[in-house]
Amino acid sequence: MERGKMAELESLETAAEHERILREIESTDTACIGPTLRSVYDGEEHGRFMEKLEARIRNHDREIEKMCNFHYQGFVDSITELLKVRGEAQKLKNQVTDTNRKLQNEGKELIIAMEELKQCRLQQRNISATVDKLTLCLPVLEMYSKLREQMKSKRHYPALKTLEHLEHTYLPQVSHYRFCKIMVDNIPKLREEIKEVSMSDLKDFLESIRKHSDKIGETAMKQDCRYNQWKIIAKIFFSLLLSPNIKAQQQRNLDNIVSQHPRISGGKKSKKEVCASSDLEVKTTSPMSEQDSGILDVEDEDEDEEVPGAQDLVDFSPVYRCLHIYSVLGARETFENYYRKQRRKQARLVLQPPSNMHETLDGYRKYFNQIVGFFVVEDHILHTTQGLVNRAYIDELWEMALSKTIAALRTHSSYCSDPSLVLDLKNLIVLFADTLQGYGFPVNQLFDMLLEIQDQYSETLLKKWTGVFRNILDSDNYSPIPVTNEEMYKKIVGQFPFQDAELEKQPFPKKFPFSEFVPKVYNQIKEFIYACLKFSEDLHLSSTEVDDMIRKSTNLLLTRTLSNCLQNVIKRKNVGLTELVQIIINTTHLEKSCKFLEEFITNITNVLPETVHTTKLYGTTTFKDARHAAEEEIYTNLNQKIDQFLQLADYDWMAMEPGSKASDYLVDLIGFLRSTFAVFTHLPGDVDVHSTMSGKVAQTACMSACKHLSTSLMQLLLEAEVRQLTLGALQQFNLDVEECEQFARSGPVPGFQGDTLQLAFIDLRQLLDLFIQWDWSTYLADYGQPTCKYLRVNPTTALVLLEKMRDTSRKNNVFAQFRKNERDKQKLIDTVAKQLRSLINSHHS
Repeated sequence: MERGKMAELESLETAAEHERILREIESTDTACIGPTLRSVYDGEEHGRFMEKLEARIRNHDREIEKMCNFHYQGFVDSITELLKVRGEAQKLKNQVTDTNRKLQNEGKELIIAMEELKQCRLQQRNISATVDKLTLCLPVLEMYSKLREQMKSKRHYPALKTLEHLEHTYLPQVSHYRFCKIMVDNIPKLREEIKEVSMSDLKDFLESIRKHSDKIGETAMKQDCRYNQWKIIAKIFFSLLLSPNIKAQQQRNLDNIVSQHPRISGGKKSKKEVCASSDLEVKTTSPMSEQDSGILDVEDEDEDEEVPGAQDLVDFSPVYRCLHIYSVLGARETFENYYRKQRRKQARLVLQPPSNMHETLDGYRKYFNQIVGFFVVEDHILHTTQGLVNRAYIDELWEMALSKTIAALRTHSSYCSDPSLVLDLKNLIVLFADTLQGYGFPVNQLFDMLLEIQDQYSETLLKKWTGVFRNILDSDNYSPIPVTNEEMYKKIVGQFPFQDAELEKQPFPKKFPFSEFVPKVYNQIKEFIYACLKFSEDLHLSSTEVDDMIRKSTNLLLTRTLSNCLQNVIKRKNVGLTELVQIIINTTHLEKSCKFLEEFITNITNVLPETVHTTKLYGTTTFKDARHAAEEEIYTNLNQKIDQFLQLADYDWMAMEPGSKASDYLVDLIGFLRSTFAVFTHLPGDVDVHSTMSGKVAQTACMSACKHLSTSLMQLLLEAEVRQLTLGALQQFNLDVEECEQFARSGPVPGFQGDTLQLAFIDLRQLLDLFIQWDWSTYLADYGQPTCKYLRVNPTTALVLLEKMRDTSRKNNVFAQFRKNERDKQKLIDTVAKQLRSLINSHHS
């Protein structure tokens, strides 16, 4: 029931909707009927709608038919009239057609003209618009072309300015064009390109600076060198004015400097000149400069031409341009960090010395030139830019450079063994230090290090002078210097401070008491002092410090070098007594010359010897030690000669009777001693030297020889191999001792008082007298008393000798015991031997 009601309701609604759609179709324009019909097909009852539509069409057809039937006569009349009108209309149409054809024919030319006019007006309008647009675009294109041209010609800073002007002034006016959009998109790329190109120029500049820093440093040091030459000339000139007794060496120095540099020009710039030159360079190398970066080519200057400033060799415009570009682009800090980082790397490379730098001075010079060139550039950058580098950065680099340079110099200078190279190195270091000091860098540590090198220089000088002294001593003939005329005499006196009134009075030819090595050694000592003085120049030392340094070095020369050379000569195997005597004479004269060396040093340094803390020369001890060594060598040689003669001794210890004269070997020995000591008594020279040689050396040598001879004879007599001896052999031995005593009494050298020389044989004499005279009662009775006749006879010695004689008596007189005298003698020997043993025991107890 309910379903039926619902179906009925839906049918009514559908019929009402269809009715509404039909009304809309009837009343709506045909152009808008589509949506209405679509609503029919959107539903599901379009079949029923079609039925209703057919019914509505049939209804309208019936109404049309009724209306036509009602108005049929009027319709017929209208058709008739229309037919009439059609004829007239056809005529009119024909007339219009003809008129139109005629008009068309007549208006063709006008149409063509109008078309041409239309095209001209269109072209005119387009041209005018184009001109207006080009008026806006051409400046943009011109600026862009200018930008490209500037970049092509590497005018980066003007290009950056053009780019900024283009971006902010011109491009906004034509921003709607595609080419403008392309330009806008390219602007960051162009900026980056400018940065990269300017950075590339900076890298080229840095590379060029690294390669040519030695040339820059060489020029800076050359300026300072000429400045120092003026100072040296002024210093020597004022010394000439103030000291009339100026040394010839300083005069030679002045002549050498003036001759080498006849026209010294240029010199170090003053601070104002430096600033002025810096300002000038800032103007000439401004960011707008059209020149490229790098080192300006400078040919080698003539000696007579003024040396250009070190900064004049460098075109700093790449740095300025790049700095300005990065500043404009807001990346100044990036640029500063990059520049400092790269320069630190270059500093480390510059400060790395070559491994063979110590071999030649050029190695050191190139090393110093590079360092000076580096810091000259940095100093210029510091003063011509605002904050690219600052003082703290420069000081940090300098501290690093100073420590590495000093370490390198300490290492490499230790390999130098040539004093000339060390001296040249010192002068180079001084020039290096003075140059950098002129740019405001502290160099005190360099001068402190030079004092260390001074010790090494002294060592190399000492080694060199060791060879010099050895050559002098080896080539000397150790004979007094003969002179045949006044000129030769004055030449020797000019070389060595020697005065002897008596020698001057003697006629020519005559001889100096010393040999040639005395003036040669003296002059070499002076040359050594000059060499020490050369090192002290320009070290900013006081006169006292220079004096102390020279005296200490000279003391080392005398006490170590010269002393060792003299000792080596004295200890040589082939040196003879004559040479040793001459060495004693020579060292005596050299010892006296020490006071003149003191005066020589005083004249050089102008420091009086009595000044507090002044070092004294110790040369006197050197020559005294050498003289004592020579004297000891004389004594040793004499004793060795005596030993050689004694080796020829051939005694017959069992001889029953003595010979008629002394032994041949002893006669030869005494003859040798007489001829030897004759050398001492004929020494040339003044009274003091003669008395020294005769009174000391000759006497001591003679006494030493006699004592050694006496001791050796005693040892020969008491030798263990001589187990037996006879009275005859003892008497022969006594003849030899008498020959020795005769030599002592003859006074082989003057100066001995009384029998002083004979006392050398007193032990032998008393021993032989005791045995030959067989005076045992006296010996035993007076033993131990100061007035004892045989005071020098030791009981042990007497017992040894007595035992040898007793053994001989027993062996050769086997049957003598049956004779009363022999028995008594043997008994006496036993008794004496027993008493001697008692004396020995009591003495030991």
